[in-house]
Amino acid sequence: MATTSFRALTPFSDERDVATVVNNILSGKQNNTGSVTLATSATTTAVTDYIVGSESVILFMPTNAAGATELAAGGMYVSARAKNTFTITHANAGTTRTFDYVVIG
Repeated sequence: MATTSFRALTPFSDERDVATVVNNILSGKQNNTGSVTLATSATTTAVTDYIVGSESVILFMPTNAAGATELAAGGMYVSARAKNTFTITHANAGTTRTFDYVVIG
């Protein structure tokens, strides 16, 4: 998962903190993205991400040619979701296939 530092709100946050967080959200700076490399010579890849839940929607964007080929082949999908984790089922290949992802919900 890609790690980026995002400001969080607490019960003690002041108006300026709230305004900063809201403006960042409106500018697309949401803490709901990550990166994954599919396991080579395997048919599943487990991903740990603390914002994932059992009802989350996970969307992928390939970041290399092998990833684009994998996604276009239509055999890659999220086969399991639970608190803090999801599993991707995919083809067994010896190439490095990388993706960025977005978690919604």
